[in-house]
Amino acid sequence: MSKYGILSKILKVVSVLVIVLFITWLFLPVHIKNAFVYQYPGIEDWEIFDYRVVKASPAPAPWPEAKDYNKTGLTKTLSDTLEHYKSVAFVIIRNDSILYEKYWEGYGRDSYSNSFSMAKSIVSLLVGIAIDEGKIGSVDDPVYKYLPYFKEGKNRELTIKDLLTMSSGSNWDEHNKKLNGFPTRSYYGDDLPGLAKEVKIIDAPGKRFVYSSGNTELLGLIVSSATGKHLSSYASEKLWQPLGAEHDALWSLDKKDGTEKAFCCFNSNALDFARFGRLLLDKGMARGKRLISETYLNEAVSPASRLLDRDGRPVDFYGYQFWLLKHNGKYYPYMRGFFGQYVIVVPEKNALIVRLGHQRSQSFSGYHPWDAVTYLQEGLKMLE
Repeated sequence: MSKYGILSKILKVVSVLVIVLFITWLFLPVHIKNAFVYQYPGIEDWEIFDYRVVKASPAPAPWPEAKDYNKTGLTKTLSDTLEHYKSVAFVIIRNDSILYEKYWEGYGRDSYSNSFSMAKSIVSLLVGIAIDEGKIGSVDDPVYKYLPYFKEGKNRELTIKDLLTMSSGSNWDEHNKKLNGFPTRSYYGDDLPGLAKEVKIIDAPGKRFVYSSGNTELLGLIVSSATGKHLSSYASEKLWQPLGAEHDALWSLDKKDGTEKAFCCFNSNALDFARFGRLLLDKGMARGKRLISETYLNEAVSPASRLLDRDGRPVDFYGYQFWLLKHNGKYYPYMRGFFGQYVIVVPEKNALIVRLGHQRSQSFSGYHPWDAVTYLQEGLKMLE
């Protein structure tokens, strides 16, 4: 056979392979395609997902700069930690004024960044507001009251409180990194309501803390069912506008006009994220108006000590979708995202510490990443 004949056969084989691969690609599920294309989540993923706008306040309340604005420098430990974990924003607010702020990589006051799991705390606040309004009866309501497909088997035992405290006992494995695992399908897929129907309760709920984004997605669906509104619309009306947010937020969806990724992906900036912390400092009040009951907030930032952790010890680090960092005998509530997105509340200083960036520590002090501990400890020094 001539070399031209051999080349012709090779080209035919390659052509067939290309066609097969193309057809295979066409029939792959959306979450697998997206996982291959985008590989790994990032803080600018609002650019790759459809989103629904969370409208800002028509009468925003900009944070003023303190008299000693940016006059207190970063400690060396804090500076080194912020640089090491590729931070893009660091802000300290005290007495409702900006004490310190710094940005990296071209980010600024107006730059969007993915909240990742800080969104879980936002959903918790929306649950509390829906309870205050009577849209949701109480945290002890069964989930099936709002999501009827949870009426069968052990799913019937699940309550809203079990979801809030990450004690659902469900089959949602947060550590399953396979292409067909819940995390990949929820982040990159296009059918969150359908995925929610695959959640099954396999252990007795309300007993053991097991962190699961599926719990928060169910809470988001409950809020939407109870209020008859998209999560973004309810958040705008009940939180974002009353808090005086300066910029529209963008809540990523599973598809165009679809369902919010309630467990993550509330995209905003450091100064507007801080407003959620201020709501905690002000015990549910904002600009002279009560947004959420103090009773619910107190429960949200109190340890879910009726639960046991992975080592069989009472939970002292988590409430209702808020983390609780114990330092020098005091609890500091904080919002936390996958890459070290934090809003840390410092009640005794009437202060907030906000950090956004690309990475966080993989070493932990108990259930808390070491960088979060560092931001609190070194931030307290700057607040002395």
